[in-house]
Amino acid sequence: MAFIQGEGRSQGTLFPVTLDELIPEDHVCRVIDAFVGRLDVAGLGFERAEAAETGRPGYDPRDLLKLYLYGYLQQIRSSRRLELECQRNVELMWLLGRLCPDHKSIAEFRRVHSDAVTEAGAELIRFARSVGLVRGEWVAIDGSKFRAVSSARSVREREALKRYLDELESADAQDEVVIDPSAVAAALEKLKKHSEPEAGFMRTGDGTAPAYNVQTAVDAEHALIVVQKVTRESNDTRSLQPMAEAAKMAVGEPQRMNVIADAGYSNGEQAEACEGKGILPHVPSNRAINNQGDGTFFDRTAFQRHVCLSGWPDSHPQTVSAQRSRRDLCSSTGGLRSLRPQGSLYSSFPALRDTAPARSRAAGHGSARHV
Repeated sequence: MAFIQGEGRSQGTLFPVTLDELIPEDHVCRVIDAFVGRLDVAGLGFERAEAAETGRPGYDPRDLLKLYLYGYLQQIRSSRRLELECQRNVELMWLLGRLCPDHKSIAEFRRVHSDAVTEAGAELIRFARSVGLVRGEWVAIDGSKFRAVSSARSVREREALKRYLDELESADAQDEVVIDPSAVAAALEKLKKHSEPEAGFMRTGDGTAPAYNVQTAVDAEHALIVVQKVTRESNDTRSLQPMAEAAKMAVGEPQRMNVIADAGYSNGEQAEACEGKGILPHVPSNRAINNQGDGTFFDRTAFQRHVCLSGWPDSHPQTVSAQRSRRDLCSSTGGLRSLRPQGSLYSSFPALRDTAPARSRAAGHGSARHV
């Protein structure tokens, strides 16, 4: 029995196959082509939307936008990979008309038109809303930590340089410190050359590392992302209100919108502000976090005196275990019972020796006395 044989590489055909015949009618490339074709690229901010009368012809920004969207959907981020796909991928041959832009042109397009590409994404959300793919009734918000390209060493060095410059600025006001101008210039130049000046340390799944907190708002109808934002916030506590307001604007300003988020977004002030704007947040309370105070602890100077528990009335609602602890800690005269020998107590805390009662100092080191 013979094997299945393919066609010969040098075999000619009377009716050659066209690129359009190789792409199905319901393929995503046809969706990209139709969507980009209806955009007002000049109004969105794309440069060279109209061809110049003189000079060397350049690539149409519509074609490069199609390539960018195709790479986004296929998870191809590298400009060199996109250049290679243009040479071998039949789908991109159909989408771009066999154009093969080099990687430098692709990278420059993304760098120059970052804001315009964002506006094109907003236009896509508006189009999805017009055809019923986005309803805007229920929106889920969540954040993810994305590792920065910079190494932890370079970020620490950048932060150290910032602290160094801040110290020089504060010391300059004293007019007593001699500042080397060359050292300051070198520090400033090094800060300017840092590839990611916005990256900061955050807690990730692999420990503390330079990262970004990427916030996303997803419509619940077809799980389409309606808003995304890259932030420097190490947690999600202050991201509920800005993301909810941005999501409401993206889905067409409905009168009422429900927002779902996890306990990391628990923030009473922002939840109240959202309710005032027609946004109903569904966020569990994060009771493990104390939002009161500045995080410092109390020392002994904050307490004026000790009150013995035996002074409480018998009708005070206390449990049996608490009453038993009260009897163990308090003496019959109302004082606090010593839990360790007074001599060792005074040796550990010399300040108590001067404030101790006269009868305690006269008794020496008796462990059964009252403090």
